[in-house]
Amino acid sequence: MIATISSPSLSPTEYLDWEVKQEGRYEYEYGEVIEVTGGKLENNEIALNLIVLLRSHLRGRGCRILGGDAKLMTIPSNVYYFPDVVVSCDPLDRSASEFLQYPCLIAEVLSPATESRDRGIKLRNYLKIDSLQEYMPINSDSPSIEFYRRSDRAEIWEYLTINSSDLIVNDPEVQLTSIDLSLPLSLIYENVDFRKS
Repeated sequence: MIATISSPSLSPTEYLDWEVKQEGRYEYEYGEVIEVTGGKLENNEIALNLIVLLRSHLRGRGCRILGGDAKLMTIPSNVYYFPDVVVSCDPLDRSASEFLQYPCLIAEVLSPATESRDRGIKLRNYLKIDSLQEYMPINSDSPSIEFYRRSDRAEIWEYLTINSSDLIVNDPEVQLTSIDLSLPLSLIYENVDFRKS
């Protein structure tokens, strides 16, 4: 769930000073502060599955793989988000302590409360990041992942989708070109029971 906080517009510096003192998580868009609250258990399970798979694949390569408590600056000083999963292999992010700036891969697990922002303003802001190679909106209600993937021509983004109505019968391969990883879709959805949704 998300909710905009009614407050005077904050500068990026004021937001960063204020946000670290809060108990919850608050994103920042062009002066507006937006509270980010927890989602369904399935959302967390999917994000954790992906983080474990990415960490195993990228171990020893100098990449950072972080979850929903890691802040990301998407446009210099104007927007700060807490993506569900973010990967940065850029040396400039290795020593970052407050937020990452140079991701190659971002994933958001969609929920009814966040889906319009994840597919709308967040998508537009994420695609402006020069270092970003892939953005993955991941459906939490059925095995389906979308990809926005930077093409060889840097200003062009390709759109792909992978889905399956039954992962036992049809388990398509997910190709993460930004980090050279191929894995079955079922591993991202391990321990997620869609019958409960």
